Order: sequence, then C-alpha cells, then structure tokens
Amino acid sequence: MKLKTILTALIIGSTISNQAQILKDVINIGTGAISTNTKVSGAINTASTVIGNTGLGGVVGGVLGNIGGGTAAAGLTNDEVINGLKEALNVGTNNSAGVASKVDGYLKNPDIFIPWPAEAQAMKDKLIKLGFKKKVADFETSLNRAAEEAAKKAAPVFINAITGMSISDGFAILKGSDSSATHYLRENTYTPLKGEFMPVVKEAIKKTKVTSYWNPLVTAYNKVPGVKKQNPDLNEYVCNKAINGLMILIMAEEAKIRQDPAAQVTDLLKKVFGSLQK
Repeated sequence: MKLKTILTALIIGSTISNQAQILKDVINIGTGAISTNTKVSGAINTASTVIGNTGLGGVVGGVLGNIGGGTAAAGLTNDEVINGLKEALNVGTNNSAGVASKVDGYLKNPDIFIPWPAEAQAMKDKLIKLGFKKKVADFETSLNRAAEEAAKKAAPVFINAITGMSISDGFAILKGSDSSATHYLRENTYTPLKGEFMPVVKEAIKKTKVTSYWNPLVTAYNKVPGVKKQNPDLNEYVCNKAINGLMILIMAEEAKIRQDPAAQVTDLLKKVFGSLQK
C-alpha cells in the first residue's frame, strides 16, 4: 500500500469514533510494504507525531513498534537472554580455568602474570641490589604456580557464583559491550566469590610452598638497617590476582562467543548471541 493511501486513511480515521481500530487495520494491511520499506516506515512515524493530539499517538507507536521492531534479540524472552548470558559465562569459565591451570598458564601469560607485590617494590629493588635476584624470580614464579594450582579448582566456584547471580534486565547486558556479562559478574559476585575461592588459594599456596620462597627474602630484607619492614598478606594477594586473571580470560571468552558463531557451542548460545548478528 502506498504512503498516500495510508496517510489518507489515518486522517479520515481521526474524525470518527472508532479512530484507533481504523488506524490499526490500515497499518496491518500495509504491513508487508512497511516491513520492507524503511522510507515508508519513517514517513508513518512522522505522521504519528503530527496526529499525536488526536488520541491516535499511542496506537501508532504501539503498532509501528511491533511492525518495525526488528531488534537484535528478535523473538527472545528476557529469561532466555539471562540463561544465555549465564551459559556464556559458564563456557567461558571452563575454558579459562582450563587455560590458566596449565603449567605457565599465569607465569607465561603477560595479561595475567602475577608480579612481585607492588606495595613491596622497594623491598624487591633492595634485595636485587643485595644479590637476591634469582630468589626474587623464584618467589614470583611460586606466586604464579599457586594461581595455576588454584585455577584447577576454580570452575565450580565461579560457576556457583554465576548460577546464583541475579539479573533483572538481560537485554541491557546482551546489547552492551563485548565484556558486559563478565563485568556484571565481577561487580555483583566478587566479594562472595573471593570468600569461596580463598580456601582454594590457601591450599594452592601451601602446595606450591610459596612461603618457603618468601620467608628468606623478607627475613633478609627486614634485617637491613633503616628499612620499613615488609610482610604482605600473600593469601590475599594471590587470591585477588588469581581471580582478576581468570576474569580477564573469561572476558576474552565472552567476546569470542559474541563475535564468532563457531564459539556459540550450544543451541541457546546460538539463539541468544546469534541474534546480535541479525
């Protein structure tokens, strides 16, 4: 149906008692043309503004919204989107934990490598000058080995946090940045996640004997006259760094699922994230 005919019907309809129904019928007749002609759709939006004071504005907006919606999440419910987001994080967590838990998973990955504690940088510099360079390097290695060991048991802890995560508006996250779901996970579960992950980290630190590398260094440093004594909480430090490293990897996995159909490994992921490419 041509634009002139549709607009004429709109004007006539506005003068009779059954305005809303006539408008709806007219636009339904023209659905085929409107859905394939953006110029016509735009013209009708303009017409709806002009006749807004006649009482038909609400009908125009509602009907046109249904006709021209064509959103990236066509046919999806909010629950499906939420479940899809959680599934993406689950897949990302399993993949990330698998990568991080390998030998050198943290140590040789510059994005998640755990360095000497920043608050003790002066201590590191002094120890290297005193001839402890190798022991300093060995200690840094032990920090990363502890994180790699902890990553072996990270997936269930992270997935439990994801499962219990409350999301009200899944579409907002779906249509956000490539890391929106991971960011939401971090913002809303970090504290309880850390509480659950800390025992895993403590066990890993014990197994990799981090303190046996640390104690000789801190003892030697604290004997130097005039220095500020150091003894960072290694459990806290490794736990935070291990979680942050996994979050970085999960973020990369989320971006992959959003961008690459091959990474959408379940029907739900295909449905939810595949809709972004439509």
